[in-house]
Amino acid sequence: MECPMDTTASNAALVIEFHNIVNDAAAPRSPSPDPEAELMKRHFSGEEAEGQFPLTASPSILLHVLSSSGLDPKDLAALEATCKFFRNPAKFPPDLQLPLPELAAFDMCQQRAMFKPMKPEEKEWLKQRCGGSWKLVLGYILVGEKNCRRGKSQVTAGPGHSIVVTASGAVYSFGMNSSGQLGLGDTEDKFKPCLIRSLQGIRITHAAVGSSRTMLVSDTGSVYVFGIDTFGGYSLNGALATDYVNSPKVVESLKGIFVVQATIGGFFSAVLSREGRVYTFSWGHEERLGHNTDCADVEPRLLSGPLENVLVAQIAAGNCYLLVLAYQPTGMSVYSLGCGQGGKLGHGNKNSEGVPQLIAHFAGIDARPVSISAGAWHAAVLSSDGRVLTWGWGFQGCLGHGYAEECATLPMAAEISNAVHVSAGQYTTFVMTDNGDVYSFGWTGSYNLGLQQDEDEDENQGVLAPKLVGSLTGLNERFVQISPTNAYDWHNGRTGVSHTIALTQSGKVYAFGGGGSGQLGLKLAEGKEAMPPLQVDVDL
Repeated sequence: MECPMDTTASNAALVIEFHNIVNDAAAPRSPSPDPEAELMKRHFSGEEAEGQFPLTASPSILLHVLSSSGLDPKDLAALEATCKFFRNPAKFPPDLQLPLPELAAFDMCQQRAMFKPMKPEEKEWLKQRCGGSWKLVLGYILVGEKNCRRGKSQVTAGPGHSIVVTASGAVYSFGMNSSGQLGLGDTEDKFKPCLIRSLQGIRITHAAVGSSRTMLVSDTGSVYVFGIDTFGGYSLNGALATDYVNSPKVVESLKGIFVVQATIGGFFSAVLSREGRVYTFSWGHEERLGHNTDCADVEPRLLSGPLENVLVAQIAAGNCYLLVLAYQPTGMSVYSLGCGQGGKLGHGNKNSEGVPQLIAHFAGIDARPVSISAGAWHAAVLSSDGRVLTWGWGFQGCLGHGYAEECATLPMAAEISNAVHVSAGQYTTFVMTDNGDVYSFGWTGSYNLGLQQDEDEDENQGVLAPKLVGSLTGLNERFVQISPTNAYDWHNGRTGVSHTIALTQSGKVYAFGGGGSGQLGLKLAEGKEAMPPLQVDVDL
């Protein structure tokens, strides 16, 4: 079934550059009835003292420059560290004692949809939770925005279906729709991207997909869900669920919680609030994912244990486990919980954990995590130095360590450097490097790594080390996001092999791998089950 397409436009941000800031401002002049007006008058009449940086005559202009130039917290901290002028109180509200870089950080926080509607006391609380600085608050917000592409165009691959979110917050879906997981009001598979029109007027900032289920997060912190209407696709007694919702509905139990990210595992879902708190939905099976409630309790519950007083910047769900990226003033760390089979919790053993446990091994190998990705049964972390650390089940080389292995219980470096993005799937892993190249490794089934058939390694071993995806390199596009299917549809064998969705900097979408149900954005020819990278007909 086909449907009409809508076109959305993207806006480029204006970046203002400035250079050669002198270390010391001119000596203060005699007070006047309106000091700033007097300084402005001298500035625009060219009467500055010799050697004086002109913009010091109007701190409000300089504040605007700092706030609109796209500086990150490190840039702002460097200004304070190297220039006396930027360490002095700026005497601007909301705090007259704050220097300009702190005020600029506050202004940039104010531009974020998750921050602006907070009450003053909530903002101050978040500031203290981040370490007492608006620069640290900005850093916390930016980590979440970067890792989840919050507020930017994004692509997400689920078992048999795909979701595309535009920069303006519109949502397109296509592929398998047997449980209404496309949110289009019916259960017919779609072979071209279709706009979810019932979301008109609602700006979506994040999407998560799972087994016959989709969750969307709006810029107002609301969560919408459609597809299988019971947790994980199964009822509490383990029987196959038949209830579903085929149009987006608000998760009423999350009202009052401002959500910024969602993630779906094979047996649970989790959301992250703007205050850095994690809530999980669980049947109570296995380790109950951090809350010891009755097994019939499926309401979202605050994750208990060591993270209660720790700020969380990102969450990632595998089939039966959860990764958490904790943000702290001294750096970031990773916690895990859930099923430990195959070593996928990264603690050096195969034990399961009912509450979050710190993965201490990163400190021992001098790795500073900046992003996490949970595959179905293996995990990956991006370190600030460009290394990619992987662990868990190593089926067909999906850990990228260069040799066949059953599993790894501790994070180990894959054979690649200069990485800027990592994404783990179902026995597959993708890595983007700083020069724009895309590498993949793991299971070689039906183009799911993006490799040409004649490039594939021994099908019994898979691709054991990162290999350049030539089919993407040849497109002469710079990719900004790769999303492989990272969940397994236990109750629907029709999904076939996994697929991958890729997004370019220019706003083009490519899909490859299994496509029998339309998840590649087209109807395959008779007898075809998978395809190499093809452009999806959707304009971001």
